[in-house]
Amino acid sequence: MATNGTNGTNGTKPSRFDPNFTEHVIGLMSPETKPRHREILSSLIKHMHDFCREVELTQDEWIIGVNYVNAIGQAYQKNRNEAWRVCDILGIESLVDEINHKIEAENQPTSSAILGPFWSPETPFRELGASVVQDMPKDGQFTFFHGVIKDADTGKGIPGAVFDMWQASTNGKYDVFDPENQTRHNLRGKFRTDENGKFWFYCLKPTEYAIDTTGPSAELLRIMGRHPYRPAHIHMMVTHPDYVGVTAQLYPNDDPYLKTDTVSAVKDDLLLNFKPVENEPKGAVLDVEYDVRLLSKKYKPENTMLMENANQSKF
Repeated sequence: MATNGTNGTNGTKPSRFDPNFTEHVIGLMSPETKPRHREILSSLIKHMHDFCREVELTQDEWIIGVNYVNAIGQAYQKNRNEAWRVCDILGIESLVDEINHKIEAENQPTSSAILGPFWSPETPFRELGASVVQDMPKDGQFTFFHGVIKDADTGKGIPGAVFDMWQASTNGKYDVFDPENQTRHNLRGKFRTDENGKFWFYCLKPTEYAIDTTGPSAELLRIMGRHPYRPAHIHMMVTHPDYVGVTAQLYPNDDPYLKTDTVSAVKDDLLLNFKPVENEPKGAVLDVEYDVRLLSKKYKPENTMLMENANQSKF
């Protein structure tokens, strides 16, 4: 059982709290607890207990926290994942992404970044040179996007790699959330590289947008004095059977929110330079080139990619 001892030490400073309590709670797990579950939950309990002691959490503050967690669950809907959004604001998704995709290699691959909640497994393949713009907004800037998917070690193009992309329209909404203005699969497409690893297609220059501010996540931003904006971005998921895939977001290098992205997902090698063009054959007014570097699976043979969105029925 727990004790009321006050003799514990934290460094050289005597603890005012029971030094045995945390280990007591961890010890309540049964011998049948799976090793990975025990590892995760033991660490979680230790960190949460240390947090409470460090800030000397008041009972009123604890109740506020409990109510906030409840509010996150109550805000969940089919197309609204509030817990995912809170994890983004706190930088947790970006940190977990880095932990799971960091590879130590002499020649580094293109950086990964968060998947986000808007990827679709139903995105159609399109011919090289096709446009993903099915519903052109009045303020859209039609863009020719092209590049090469390369082996990070050899620099050679990778034939047959898949460049899966998706983006929001200029109103900041993705197709599934904007049926009044967008048809299904608008601004989405999968493109398979040619024999030289090249890919090319037409899209829009992306537009920055604010995340939804009608739920509990907005209160978190308010408390921290932060804005809700994401820099403009194009999502990509690049895959090939023999290579470690890369999921990332690509940002215009002149976007005003690069340094204060509300989900902390911007990385230096994910920036795009949009250049104006004239007399482009299909009417593009901007041109952007971006090459992707992939590493062979010999560096991470057990590699798996997150290729799903949160599914409430799985818990």
